[in-house]
Amino acid sequence: MHPRNVIIIGAAGRDFHNFNTVYRQNAAYQVVAFTAAQIPDIEGRRYPPELAGDLYPEGIPILAETDLPRLIREFGVDECVFSYSDVSYQHVMSVGAIVESAGASFTMLGPKDTQIASGKPVVSVGAVRTGSGKSQTSRKVVEILMGMGLRVVAVRHPMPYGDLKAQRVQRFATLDDLSAHNCTIEEMEEYEPHIVRGNVIYAGVDYEAILREAENDPNGCDVILWDGGNNDFPFYKPDLHITLVDPHRPGHELTYYPGEITLRMADVVIINKMDSADLAGIEAVRRNVAAVNPDAVVIDAASTVTMADPNLVRGKRVLVIEDGPSLTHGDMQMGAGVVAARKFGALTLVNPKPYAVGRIKETFEIYPNVGALLPAMGYGEQQLADLETTIRNTPCDAVVIGTPIDLSRIIHIEQPATRVFYNLQEIGQPDLTQVLSDFVQRHDLPTP
Repeated sequence: MHPRNVIIIGAAGRDFHNFNTVYRQNAAYQVVAFTAAQIPDIEGRRYPPELAGDLYPEGIPILAETDLPRLIREFGVDECVFSYSDVSYQHVMSVGAIVESAGASFTMLGPKDTQIASGKPVVSVGAVRTGSGKSQTSRKVVEILMGMGLRVVAVRHPMPYGDLKAQRVQRFATLDDLSAHNCTIEEMEEYEPHIVRGNVIYAGVDYEAILREAENDPNGCDVILWDGGNNDFPFYKPDLHITLVDPHRPGHELTYYPGEITLRMADVVIINKMDSADLAGIEAVRRNVAAVNPDAVVIDAASTVTMADPNLVRGKRVLVIEDGPSLTHGDMQMGAGVVAARKFGALTLVNPKPYAVGRIKETFEIYPNVGALLPAMGYGEQQLADLETTIRNTPCDAVVIGTPIDLSRIIHIEQPATRVFYNLQEIGQPDLTQVLSDFVQRHDLPTP
């Protein structure tokens, strides 16, 4: 029998993992291409033979998703596997219609085929949408477990936007490691908060190899923390799965892929941002959680914000810079920077759109619903340069940096600038300390 020709439809993350776990050693299939979307400039590369394995001595091309109908015809494709996240059900099925109208079958892979088991207990953190508060929750989980005397090694959902061969397994233990691995802003935003808190974080492309190294980290490992990305479900089989829902986007928990999967899988659901969301949104989310996962432990929480120098903002015209992916394919209209600017008395938020240049201007054209704020896009040197120029061009009194890292360390900002910090704060009981104490006891983990 001839192998089935497959295209994996992705965005430099879940697609590679699906290939590695299901297709890499499977002669019944021939993966003829990956396609790429969401992230700029990730097509035109090849998945290298060193990662693709013996069945693919020349590697696998990564092509643009916009060419999908032509690729299906030219490669004689039998099956297309949808393999990226944080997209509406309408988007998923629109891609499915494109695939099936071109003659191929449309497939999605689930946890049974793609999750890898660990020899260590695994806590996973996910969300129903990008920007719900996964990172601050992951930090809180690490702090609680480390406070119990446990050695926690974090593994982050992939962001392999550079040299895939070099990024097979990446370990980040110091800030110098960020430079050594040529990290983008998006990568630094996820890795740096772990590093400065004293725990090691891994990422890369080959997540079984990553897991085995994390389990045997030189600093020791008692617990693996899966720090999820987008609204994807975990690559590793979790022993405790925590999912965040966002009352600023009520209803999205039931209408985005694969966010509803992460919600239905959850052992614990955190309703975040209750300090800034309206009551109707909170109650809508609470009803939806109860309808699809009534057995989950529900934790109420706020995303508390502080500002390094509120005096720079009070009564001033400010430019707010927020986490890029949350504003773009995450569809958020505001983030912690906007909340903090309003809380500390900004006179007005200056809209950067008229002053945007180059790749930043393109971002606004692709995502026209981004509000009066600036997404911190930094996937490459040109985007960083255009981000710096856009900030310089924008007539404001001060810049509010609402990203998880200090942008002024990466680019030059001429205007006075202040950082925003945000943390998860549980409201009442139950809370994460209770949940994690039960987890530690259940797994008989060694605490002092």
